[in-house]
Amino acid sequence: MPRAFKRVPAVEKCFAILDLLSKMEKPLGISDISRLLALNKSTVFNMVYTLIDLGVLESLDDGKFGFGPRFYVLGSAAGNRSELIRVAHPYLEKINAETKLSAFLGIRTDLRSVIIDKVDSAHGIKISSEIGMQMPILAGAGIKAMLSLISDAELDALIDGVQFKRYAPNAIVGKSGYMAEIQKVRKEGIAFDREEYIEGMVALGVPIRAGSRRVQAAIWVVGLKQQVPPDAMDGLRLLLRGIAEEIQQRLR
Repeated sequence: MPRAFKRVPAVEKCFAILDLLSKMEKPLGISDISRLLALNKSTVFNMVYTLIDLGVLESLDDGKFGFGPRFYVLGSAAGNRSELIRVAHPYLEKINAETKLSAFLGIRTDLRSVIIDKVDSAHGIKISSEIGMQMPILAGAGIKAMLSLISDAELDALIDGVQFKRYAPNAIVGKSGYMAEIQKVRKEGIAFDREEYIEGMVALGVPIRAGSRRVQAAIWVVGLKQQVPPDAMDGLRLLLRGIAEEIQQRLR
């Protein structure tokens, strides 16, 4: 350690907040963090909202806070040290090898899905998105799969007042239709995107219970319409649902 080294109090406090949140089973608010760490409320307020602005934390219900998308992207960079990524990555490789489709692992942040891992080795046509990329609001099979893990009441409150965008001709653009779609995902255990986000592209996604109620995750595959003919759907459905069950067993 360099002789001139001096600990930076602000960094210590910031790390203490993250460490505290990582050890708690429930989200915490400003007052909770201030009390448990014996820190001034204004200090905690400024640090928490700086971390939110950076995407490391995110604001939850009732003035509570939890880890945000950038936290999980950093976890992705740590590779095997992130349990969800460590467990799921071999399955992404398996999906890519068996289906020749791009496979993604993501988590929910508000009404978007953020990619935290992927396997998109080229097998002719390659469809790729970068780790850390956030999908637009309510776009794609991944966010449908993730939203199937929350209750109807939570979903209703979350999408209340949302202006649905018609990304492609088949997009669902109404609240009641979208909620009905999520109920169907819960029943069938798999989400579909049939040219709803990008015309000519289809996707299938399965929800993953990541071991914490605060984190909704999913694995999804994406391909051009001609890569996923109707007679291939049943096989993909069985493959993805089986993989989701295996991952959840290992995470337990």
